[in-house]
Amino acid sequence: MANTPQAKKRIRRNAARAEVNGARVSRIRTFIKAVESALETGNKDQAATALKQAQPELMRGVARGVIHKNTASRKFSRLTKRVSALG
Repeated sequence: MANTPQAKKRIRRNAARAEVNGARVSRIRTFIKAVESALETGNKDQAATALKQAQPELMRGVARGVIHKNTASRKFSRLTKRVSALG
């Protein structure tokens, strides 16, 4: 257990940051799921719109440090490929 005031403060801070970062990752997942559900229905316009909304969220996650840059790029690339493959 932490016995210095600095260590105790660090534990409080880490818990607060974990909550915020968890909410950010959850928000990103929600936007990705919106694209995937539009892909399942086969609606290209809706999928393209959802993808356009998901891309800034992914990059914001990178800027905030909750996901890695390559992970965001990979997810966006795969989603873009699936959207463009729709007829």
